[in-house]
Amino acid sequence: MDWRRLVAVSFVVLAAAGCNDDADGPDLDPAEVEQGRQIFRHDTFGDEQLWTDQLRMHEVIAAAVSPQTALAVGLKVDSSVLPAGILQTADLTSPATTVELIRLDAVVGVKGRVENGRLVSMGITCALCHSTVDNSVAQGIGQRLDGWANRDLNPGLILSLSPAMQDPAKQQVLKSWGPGKYDAYWNHDGINDPQVIPAAFGLGNVSLETFTGEGPVSYWNNYVAVTQMGGRGDFNDARLGIRIDQEPDMVTPKLPPLRAYQLSLAAPAPPAGSFDAAAAARGRTLFQGRARCVTCHSGGSFTDANDRLHAPAEVGTDAKLASRGTTRAYRTTPLRGAWQHPPYFHDGSAKTFADVVRHYNGHLGLQLSAAEIADLEQYLKSL
Repeated sequence: MDWRRLVAVSFVVLAAAGCNDDADGPDLDPAEVEQGRQIFRHDTFGDEQLWTDQLRMHEVIAAAVSPQTALAVGLKVDSSVLPAGILQTADLTSPATTVELIRLDAVVGVKGRVENGRLVSMGITCALCHSTVDNSVAQGIGQRLDGWANRDLNPGLILSLSPAMQDPAKQQVLKSWGPGKYDAYWNHDGINDPQVIPAAFGLGNVSLETFTGEGPVSYWNNYVAVTQMGGRGDFNDARLGIRIDQEPDMVTPKLPPLRAYQLSLAAPAPPAGSFDAAAAARGRTLFQGRARCVTCHSGGSFTDANDRLHAPAEVGTDAKLASRGTTRAYRTTPLRGAWQHPPYFHDGSAKTFADVVRHYNGHLGLQLSAAEIADLEQYLKSL
């Protein structure tokens, strides 16, 4: 390897490793982080009042959701809590096996109470959408990966199974979302515009964590826990016309440790051999120069979200989501670990990094060549 290639490879490796002053994350209390981990993985915030009492999903699971069906709709199984040999001996076509997996607390993001082999209640946790597994045992079964967006999960199809959601209009909406997408405003404003499920890692130095920059991550955790998960808590935002007060409030006291855990989740490094280091070095030069990416994707987290938001026309993306929130704008998405969660943009309209670059090449009139687009794609893969 000549010295120029060696320098290029070293430069990109250092960039991918995150040698930036503001990429290390905030100082966090380990005890609070651990408390937040338990909340993220296991706390339903009392949302059984929705999933059991209203949606009756415990009945659906017990009657019709086998492990094969659960895996097919994107649910994941935590192999670390499984008794030895259970997957080799269990009937994976039987809903009773799913009930037993829930009893073992093995279904990621699903909590249930099982009495005498009968599922009598169930709820969900943050991990349902924002964790996956490493598939080390089988597809959909392995060690937890917290903060990784579960892009296999099909929330709309799951909700469509509820006896309470059989209205034809609701069925049409829910079945239109598809895997990896969810509309967190639909039950509020009635507009069907699903967004990709976002990752929850790499947020340590990002002040505004949602697509539309609504506020710190605790704001969104509160909104989702109360208005989407159905948790028993308080959420009030006059801008959205929402005021929900419930006693006891099982959400608000848990928001600080939950935030601490989310901020502790580092973005994953790209897998070895997943990008061309020499091409990525050329892409980095373009990123910081003629492609103008760094004007928005700046700093150690590759986002200017701490300083400003962007009008939809500025970035050339669909304005519908921005119009439904409170900011009417979009946050610049942090890029560290973005290799892990395609598709891109809030609506998933860019399937690959190359699609992202082509979008801005046209929207901003950058006049990048096909080779330059490919180099930028390799750089983005390296972050």
